[in-house]
Amino acid sequence: MIGGIGIGEMMVILLVILLLFGAKRLPEIARAMGNSIFEFKKAVNTNLSDIKQVFEEDMSKKPSAGPVKQLKSEGPDK
Repeated sequence: MIGGIGIGEMMVILLVILLLFGAKRLPEIARAMGNSIFEFKKAVNTNLSDIKQVFEEDMSKKPSAGPVKQLKSEGPDK
């Protein structure tokens, strides 16, 4: 059971797809969908690596703050 869809519903959906597109056309559609998913994942990975590279370049350009010095606070009684 996938997300509330049972085996019976899946069989009906597959039957309707088979009737709409035909047996000869289904492998072509599946191949095209596979290629589309592959290209989408490739584009996402490329964009993520570009974002990481820009982030790392930005972080390397910033000077480090060094150790933080604590200032003595002067209270109102002084």
